[in-house]
Amino acid sequence: MEKTLILEETQSKIRKRDKSYPGHLKIIPLGGLEEVGKNMTVLELNDKEIIIIDVGLEFPAFEELPGVDFIIPNTEYLEENKEKIKGILISHGHFDHIGGIPYIIDRIGNPPIYTAPLTKGLILQRQADFPNQPRLQIYELRKDNYKTIKLGSFIIDYFHLNHNIPDTIGFFIQTPVGNILYAGEFKIDFSPVFDQPADLFRIAKLAMRGVRVLMMDATNAPQPGFVESEKVIMENLEDIFRKAKGRIIAATFSALLERVQQLIWLSSLYGRKVVLDGRSMKMAVEIARRLKYLQVPKGILIRPEDSFRLPPHQVTIICTGSQAEESSALMRIANGQHRYFKIIPGDTVIFSSSVIPGNERIIQELKDDLSKQGAYIYHYQMMDIHASGHGFSGDLKLLINITKPEYVIPSQGYYYMLKAAEEIAVNLGIPKEKVIISQNGRIIEVTADKVYLTNRYVPANPVYVDGLGVGDVQEVVLRDRQNLAKDGMFVVVTTIDSATGTLKTSPDIVSRGFVYLRESKELLQEVRNLIRKIVERNVRFLGDESPIIQEEQIRYNLKEEIAEFLFKKTKRRPLVLPVVVKV
Repeated sequence: MEKTLILEETQSKIRKRDKSYPGHLKIIPLGGLEEVGKNMTVLELNDKEIIIIDVGLEFPAFEELPGVDFIIPNTEYLEENKEKIKGILISHGHFDHIGGIPYIIDRIGNPPIYTAPLTKGLILQRQADFPNQPRLQIYELRKDNYKTIKLGSFIIDYFHLNHNIPDTIGFFIQTPVGNILYAGEFKIDFSPVFDQPADLFRIAKLAMRGVRVLMMDATNAPQPGFVESEKVIMENLEDIFRKAKGRIIAATFSALLERVQQLIWLSSLYGRKVVLDGRSMKMAVEIARRLKYLQVPKGILIRPEDSFRLPPHQVTIICTGSQAEESSALMRIANGQHRYFKIIPGDTVIFSSSVIPGNERIIQELKDDLSKQGAYIYHYQMMDIHASGHGFSGDLKLLINITKPEYVIPSQGYYYMLKAAEEIAVNLGIPKEKVIISQNGRIIEVTADKVYLTNRYVPANPVYVDGLGVGDVQEVVLRDRQNLAKDGMFVVVTTIDSATGTLKTSPDIVSRGFVYLRESKELLQEVRNLIRKIVERNVRFLGDESPIIQEEQIRYNLKEEIAEFLFKKTKRRPLVLPVVVKV
């Protein structure tokens, strides 16, 4: 009771002090709202100083964005104001928080980055794939030696959190108009296996200074209770190891290092050697070992080819592919395209991750393929073999009770997840008008008097990364790709005699993914007749002179009219590519 009174008195003093300050703070989410991924948040003080929290990317669904490798936040606003940027704070090493750095950092002036040692290692390793990018300035934030950072007028403290990657941190950001506590992605685990529990004492101590705004992860807000402890996950994984008669193939996220550690430790306990498969997996493990975040018994890691010298029950393969990513190790094993491995009847396949929304169908297809080949499947819906890194409703309630914020901003997740976080906060006594649900690009204003959602926006439409191109894939290109993937392509080559204005030869037609030409002769003849009519309409004669052939008009009419004709005949819309040649 006494501590509660002290906390309320402290917050009251801070609010009174704030009201004497005529400044304002803008909170601008550039990614992470009404979506899962590409997290990025901007804090701008008095239109003069900017700090950035996280610079992530998102992996697109192929059906929606064929050919797109990544989606990154729109940084147009930051590029226009890069002289104001004081620094970047990175909460942890997952790609949805660091993956955008190589594509964005140079565009916004290469500001200094502040993060924990493991995250620093992962950022630098990824940056090595971009040799033309500028050298990064990264400063370490160590949880065994907390320090305060000053970036312009922002005073920043940090604290240790649990996630499913080591070195996850949150930030306590002091500004003249109130303190912002950014919890990012977190869970509260009182008995982690290879990590320390979240530093709740430090969070509570920082919160004694007053929390004007709490920004917290809403991804699992609809889930009741608390996230399962890693101790329970370890016990269930051990049960699988105890029963498995053949190889164990465990698929998980490459940076889910706590799970990788558990699998290595259990393999050692049950006399198995370990093969790591997947470039990103190997990279993350290498960095974690170098920084002593992973305990790897000597001699346990072997090359893929060495595994064939061992009986199956002495082999564990830890690989990428838990989300059925197209080129991942597990997908290549299932498809028979892996250089070394294929499924052997009796293999045990563990999916140690939850399903990212939107991936349900393709993951189910992968499980079916593996089962048909004789593998035993274990996944999180059967037993607790994966603990989410995102707090459930109980975790969020505990954080709110510890920090006692004046305002809450759910900062990550789809809209229904944000609304679930709002309900949690309201049930704990926070007025509904003080729970702010925003959208990417929409500015939240913080003044001495209030925190409110404005009707002002900055550009926040997604930016697509396609190969080496950043932002050069437009909607029309994506629409064409979707049409190609769905209905195929129909190419017509029309050769016109420049002397007579008539067709030199019968039009050539190429179909890919639309119709089989040998079985569609009647349809093709109708298309050729249509082409002849279109050409005749667009050739003019002036006396005895050579005909005027309107190539552009012919090309346009061929595309539009053939597309319409094919849709009437087949109810499908292939991408029509007309080629007009004058000879």
